[in-house]
Formats: sequence, structure tokens, C-alpha cells
Amino acid sequence: MERRDKINYYLDLAEVVSKRGTCLRRLYGAVIVKNDEVISTGYVGAPRGRKNCSDLGICIREKMKIPRGERYELCRSVHAEANAIISAERNKMIGASLFLVGVDARTGKYVENASSCSMCKRMVINAGIETVYVRDDSENYRVIKVSDWVEDDESLEGVRGY
Repeated sequence: MERRDKINYYLDLAEVVSKRGTCLRRLYGAVIVKNDEVISTGYVGAPRGRKNCSDLGICIREKMKIPRGERYELCRSVHAEANAIISAERNKMIGASLFLVGVDARTGKYVENASSCSMCKRMVINAGIETVYVRDDSENYRVIKVSDWVEDDESLEGVRGY
């Protein structure tokens, strides 16, 4: 039996976490890990006590034809990365890694070129997380050094979406 490598193991966990998501467009799951210990998990969903888009049967951003990566202030959900960060102690996140998986809610396929939105990037930076791993398919992933997000500040260029 071939043993699963650690990075894909944690990405597999993030994928399972994404299955709890309530977004009608994209199901993201995030897992924060430090020293081979899971610190926190998060998935996309409305704030506690509010109805989820899956309960309402409508996505306002989709209804308004808003492209991926734009106008998140209209979204009912808290993103997976944000939920994972909210649930973790900051001192445990410093130097940690975040594992992120995005799945299209309709097709079940991995989100092409998945990435954190600009708001989540800022939260990841401030949380002290060092590295982000993003799944591209069941075996392949990208490794992002959070310091690159600090240096390559898209907010200065007015870049929209991702």
C-alpha cells in the first residue's frame, strides 16, 4: 500500500471540510496546520444564525451576474480561510500552513486557478500564516509563500477577481 504524502493528506482533509459548505457556486475548505497538527478548519457558509444560500436557494452575486473574485461585500458567506482563522489562536497560526481546496458546487470539479480572494489574503497575512497550498487536482497543488502576497500587493494595482 502506498502512503499518501502529507501535503495531499492535508489537502484531502480540506476537501472533506469543503463538503460542509453552503455556497451555491463554490465549495471551499481550509485547514490550518502547524508542526503536523491541525489547528483549525473552515468552510464557506453564512454567519452563525443566518440562513445559508443553500437554504434560500439563491445566490445574490450569481443573480446579479457578478464575476468570481468580485463584490464579496454582497456575498452572504464567510470564506473558508476566514472561518479557519476565526477559529484559531493567533499564536498557533504564526508560521503555520493553510491548505485550501475549491470545488465547483454544480460540477463537483476542482475550481480552476483557485486562490484566496484579496480580503482573505489580507487575513492570512495578518494571521502570520507562512505558506498556502492550493489544490489543482487530486494529486497536484501550488505552493504559495505568503510573503509573496505581501510583496505583490494587488490592491495597489486595482486588480479585480482572481
